[in-house]
Amino acid sequence: MDAPRGIGTFVVWDYVVFAAMLLISAAIGIYYACTGDKQQTSKDFLMGGRRMTAVPVALSLTASFMSAVTVLGTPTEVYRFGAIFSFFGITYLLVVVISAEVFLPVFYKLGITSTYEYLELRFNKYVRLCGTIVYIIQTVLYTGIVIYAPALALNQVTGFDLWGAVVATGVVCTFYCTLGGLKAVVWTDVFQVGIMLAGFISVIIQASLVQGGMGSIINDARNGGRLNFWNFNPNPLQRHTFWTIILGGTFTWTSLYGVNQSQVQRYISCKSRFQAKLSLYINLVGLWVILVCAVLCGLALYSRYHDCDPWTNNKVSAPDQLMPYLVLDILQDYPGLPGLFVACAYSGTLSTVSSSINALAAVTVEDLVKPNFRSLSERSLSWISQGMSVLFGALCIGMAALASLLGALLQAALSIIGMIGGPLLGLFSLGILVPFANSIGALTGLMAGFAASFWVGIGAQLYPPLPERTMPLSLETYGCNSTQNGTGWVTTTAPFSTSTAQVHNVERTPLMDNWYSLSYLYFSTLGTLVTLLVGMLVSLPTGGRKQNLDRRFILTKEDVLSNFDMFKKKEPVLSYKSHPAEDGGTDNPAFNHIELNFTDQGGKISGTHL
Repeated sequence: MDAPRGIGTFVVWDYVVFAAMLLISAAIGIYYACTGDKQQTSKDFLMGGRRMTAVPVALSLTASFMSAVTVLGTPTEVYRFGAIFSFFGITYLLVVVISAEVFLPVFYKLGITSTYEYLELRFNKYVRLCGTIVYIIQTVLYTGIVIYAPALALNQVTGFDLWGAVVATGVVCTFYCTLGGLKAVVWTDVFQVGIMLAGFISVIIQASLVQGGMGSIINDARNGGRLNFWNFNPNPLQRHTFWTIILGGTFTWTSLYGVNQSQVQRYISCKSRFQAKLSLYINLVGLWVILVCAVLCGLALYSRYHDCDPWTNNKVSAPDQLMPYLVLDILQDYPGLPGLFVACAYSGTLSTVSSSINALAAVTVEDLVKPNFRSLSERSLSWISQGMSVLFGALCIGMAALASLLGALLQAALSIIGMIGGPLLGLFSLGILVPFANSIGALTGLMAGFAASFWVGIGAQLYPPLPERTMPLSLETYGCNSTQNGTGWVTTTAPFSTSTAQVHNVERTPLMDNWYSLSYLYFSTLGTLVTLLVGMLVSLPTGGRKQNLDRRFILTKEDVLSNFDMFKKKEPVLSYKSHPAEDGGTDNPAFNHIELNFTDQGGKISGTHL
């Protein structure tokens, strides 16, 4: 379809830039398939041989966290609801600290490949299987939406071919994941985070030039009420306040960084625990940079259209099309730059999809194949891992096709995906933080957590909160010459989304106005806390205190104090390999049989020195 009149259109150079991004990503996969870094074993394929270092892993974590939904959605969020979204910068700090100091030490010292292996070690195989199946369903669904949603938004504004983009991104992701494994995923992410930054910065610089400087953009935002930082209302029913973002956001994103396979798999592939923690803290800087860029793009979007909102004025049909619309508006005189922004959005898609495909292959091989086919050789497992990458790549493209049929249910699907993370976070927290939690409590708590989060989440989709809860800011059209009506300008009100319009067709009840109006950021919080509480209450009377628990499966004082080992053990250290892995976690325990050649018969790490 043609782009709306008054803005630019895609030209040859835009397609060239986008195609170059795809080709370079594919070339990285070919490189790791054809060089000396070939994937000889499943560990090489899924974990990069556990030799990764902090900086590329950190950039990979940042890239996969910032999907195309973020690239297109965060500026629109700021445009519609204000810059209070910036408080997520504090949330990211809390999330990284919790992930690095609570979850990472336990996962790393066990040397696991799939996070769900931990659930069998700590509880039993049924808890592990339950977690694995839920994760696979969640990730395939989410990944399909991540492929389709930005393709639709970009297609409707730029005329960029919808299914060409969907199939191209899906095939390229599957290609380099299958050939290059985790190393290809990580290094393509490094390249793609650079593309994302370039796309954002090009928009910020040009918008600043067009609007008369950053001072003018900030002034427009202030006059339009977009600098709404000081909302400290503790009411959990309001969509975004300081407290919902800090408290609810921390639970929501910890479920991703702390226990989600696609993120955990990257940082536990590092060659030492120090490198693993360092990757998370460097990644924090990347998250802050991307957040600042996205918020500035949102303020620029408002400055450009503060008196003529394209959504209200029917220039675009959905809010997530606003950023592509802005790009074609202000960058139309610079062939190739609109293509750079599209590459920026699709870099977010590629990084998220590739990490998901690699993680899905990992959990399938580790949790479903290995336990049932113990006689398979490492070479066979490597081939199976590659086959799983192809299978899940095809499934994700198929899910994208299904997402195209969901229509108004798209937002509901995204919310349901968010509800799953909370109970899973609660399950892992039970295992790591509650010594007396047992398998009965874990399964019961998980079911209760799912029931609570799905109840409130699905209720919120059927009976969405009223505008006084979501608090959208005003969108004006008095400056639009296309709404001229003979004597003056027609000012229209901002349209409601499809789901919000349903509010006016039903009689509101206290349940709808209170329970179902809970901020979406608290869905994960609710699921986590219910899982923890029920899990503890059930574990106590069912023998939780009588179990003989291996201390490796919980967070111990030694795990916390190990951060200071570098200060108290400096004198005798000649080489990092001269100390056992449990003395501060210098070495990756899964690699000991190769690097250190010592394990005891029970599989526990020995204290013998080289």
